[in-house]
Amino acid sequence: MAKTIVIDPVTRIEGHGKISIHLDQDGKVADARFHVTEFRGFERFCEGRTFPEMPGITMRICGICPVSHMLASAKACDAIVGVSIPPAAEKLRRLINHAQYVQSHALSFFHLSGPDLLLGMESDPAARNVVGLIQQHPEIARSGIRLRQFGQEIIRMLGSKSVHPPWAVPGGVREPLNAENLNEISRKLPEAFEITEIALDLLKDRYEKFKPETERYGDFPSLYIGLVTPDGGLEHYDGLLRVMDAEGRIIEPGLHTDRYKEIIAEAVETWSYLKFPYYKPAGYENGAGLYRVGPLARLNICDFAGTPRADRELRQFRRLGVGGRPVTSSFHYHYARLIEILFALERIQELIQDPDVTSDHVRSHAGVNRPVGIGIMEAPRGTLIHEYNVDENGIIKKVNLLVATGNNNQAMNKTVRQIAEAYLSGNDISEGLLNRVEHGIRLYDPCLSCSTHAVGQMPLHVQIVDSNGEVVAERFRD
Repeated sequence: MAKTIVIDPVTRIEGHGKISIHLDQDGKVADARFHVTEFRGFERFCEGRTFPEMPGITMRICGICPVSHMLASAKACDAIVGVSIPPAAEKLRRLINHAQYVQSHALSFFHLSGPDLLLGMESDPAARNVVGLIQQHPEIARSGIRLRQFGQEIIRMLGSKSVHPPWAVPGGVREPLNAENLNEISRKLPEAFEITEIALDLLKDRYEKFKPETERYGDFPSLYIGLVTPDGGLEHYDGLLRVMDAEGRIIEPGLHTDRYKEIIAEAVETWSYLKFPYYKPAGYENGAGLYRVGPLARLNICDFAGTPRADRELRQFRRLGVGGRPVTSSFHYHYARLIEILFALERIQELIQDPDVTSDHVRSHAGVNRPVGIGIMEAPRGTLIHEYNVDENGIIKKVNLLVATGNNNQAMNKTVRQIAEAYLSGNDISEGLLNRVEHGIRLYDPCLSCSTHAVGQMPLHVQIVDSNGEVVAERFRD
């Protein structure tokens, strides 16, 4: 008798989703789906607004990664006015973006995934959360808070607020950084480096314990897409689109971001509001065009990081790949995030020593010069695309937002199925199974608010339903 197991909602992610596991007549996993049940509205209600409003509007998509949307939007607006922003503005945008990486990756590692890594997949769900982490590992929890606070403080120094800062604008930014803030950042950098090194040691020490998870949590061949510098370095703010195949071959060395539609297309499914992007030359059918974005993809596709500490860790990271091929297990997203924090801190250290960051020339002014503006950058979760179409008065006619969570949609679905195949036994909806499936999603640090945008919350409700629609097993988790 065919059955369906439903996990609704998925917890400890940004937003709300549902997982269903479909069993065949023999009780084996036939399919697994990650349903994004929130409705997306931002693209539509942006129509009719003026394009300079877009950085302020789109940053409200999310409270965790508003800086990413603000910057991608500002870049799209730069393209509409057709000007080069001042060097100081670019460096300041990079500075706030590195701060965004620190705070976002710290939240993901310490507080969203930390309870699983430190307390165990089979631990009591009532205590397997940030409160339980604080109780059992107070120093680690405190360190995570301090590291995230460091990133948020830099965002506040630049944008006046740590969440939804009204700062990046078409043609540049509103204000530079003052000398007093530079000294404060410099003073706190050593602690941020120390916490990141501790986190790296902590994760490596626990790898042996999670060896089965490493082999089953999204370990499959795929394509990888992300930005690189013109010479192939790790890039977060600007660059060229690179595509790598499952064997590590570079199949697109560096495509200008304005041509992204040549390699990325979007499919839809009836059971999810989130679209399914795919690598266009390979097609959508049978997962041929499945690709991954984000920290794992970025570290796979780049030739080097470009900073000493990050390059040291990148060399160790690449030893996790088999036979010189890319690192395939999505469990290693954790490691990749910590390396990117290290990279961001090193870049912050460089930028605060650059005299341009205190320059008063931080904005170029112009009107509408182009009908289309495309802004692409690497958000912490992966490649983020904003595309705006405007009329001659700068009124938005059409908006397309392709966010990192959408780019990873196919990979998340495949990861859920792989975990279910490994850990599901009959009709036993064990706590270990539930949390492993959820952890498989948390590896990608999905932001469903970004990808669909809605509000709402519900308790965890799991059902096994037979082919006649009758509930044969049920479980609730508050």
